[in-house]
Amino acid sequence: MILHELISFDILRLIWWVLLGVLLIGFALTDGFDMGVGALLPFVAKSDTERRMVINTVGPVWEGNQVWFILGGGAIFAAWPPLYAVSFSGFYLAMWVVLAALIVRPVAFKYRSKRESASWRSAWDWALFAGGFVPALIFGVAVGNVLQGVPFHLTPDLHSIYEGGVAGKFFGLLNPFALLTGIVSVGMLVMHGSAWLSLKSEGVIVERARTYGAYGATVAGLGFVIAGVWLAFGIDGYSFVNAVDPAGPSNPLLSEVSKGGSWLNAYNDRPWIMVAPIMGLTGVLLTIRGLRAGHEVSTLLTSKMAILGMISSVGLTMFPFILPSSSDPKSSLTVWDASSSHMTLFIMLVVTLIFMPLILAYTAWVYKVLWGKVTEKDVIEHGDSLY
Repeated sequence: MILHELISFDILRLIWWVLLGVLLIGFALTDGFDMGVGALLPFVAKSDTERRMVINTVGPVWEGNQVWFILGGGAIFAAWPPLYAVSFSGFYLAMWVVLAALIVRPVAFKYRSKRESASWRSAWDWALFAGGFVPALIFGVAVGNVLQGVPFHLTPDLHSIYEGGVAGKFFGLLNPFALLTGIVSVGMLVMHGSAWLSLKSEGVIVERARTYGAYGATVAGLGFVIAGVWLAFGIDGYSFVNAVDPAGPSNPLLSEVSKGGSWLNAYNDRPWIMVAPIMGLTGVLLTIRGLRAGHEVSTLLTSKMAILGMISSVGLTMFPFILPSSSDPKSSLTVWDASSSHMTLFIMLVVTLIFMPLILAYTAWVYKVLWGKVTEKDVIEHGDSLY
């Protein structure tokens, strides 16, 4: 037996669909509170000392947290090449804006406190705000567009054609439903950032963070419900017309896909997935309660629970679709027909099983070593070595 045949092709595809979700959710759970803290910075911190306290709550960990984003992008490139090709060509300008924001953020961390000038520091503070708010918004907008379907089609040789010019592709993403999901994303990460500040900071910063965090959680929860209703009655879902071979060739054009009905039919076919939206809404309510009650560790955990539930809801609702096509449903990309080869997925799985535990162990060690609050005394006494 050939080694990679120890695991069947369809099981490997399913495993990598789950792993992609794990990596993206891992990014939201870790770098998500970094972005939330950045988006909160101008509102929860008024003096320079307060701003430095806020920045240094994430200063030691933000670089490591971005590993999840890199791993997620790498997984898309290696495990789902058509998804990488179509999404990056279709969302090119949006991706560029996200990358610009994520590039500005480390520069702001490094240079913000290098000069005493108030205008200098204020400019970098707003750069940190953009580095948190802009990616949170655009990631949410992207999810909203994926749920509606993206206007692309595949040629017979599987070359992807995304319709419209660069500017049209970008502004076409900013439709009402996508903007709603973008707002949900921002509210969700503001909630998460406030939970982190509640745990890692002190004094008036924590009070302000809890107030804004409760608002963000409320917006995220209400927006999530509204988006669910909109998805049920206002947006067409996608489904297979013919029987699909989960271990068949990676060619989306071999499948017949129709657009119509509701995405929420998935809950009739797989009632157990209802656990995801319930987890999301329960996490939001518990986080609001925790913020108001002044709880710290439990509030951060319930915030993570909310994010896990909300993001999982999207993936489980769409399964097995990963990028439907609104202009040519037959070109839609699914778990069963848009993956790399059997051997590639197997080799990547072996590598992941070796290195993922190392990443998790190192991350846990870093958080253990850096556990504790950032105080005003820390900033004053160690100002030369802190951000």
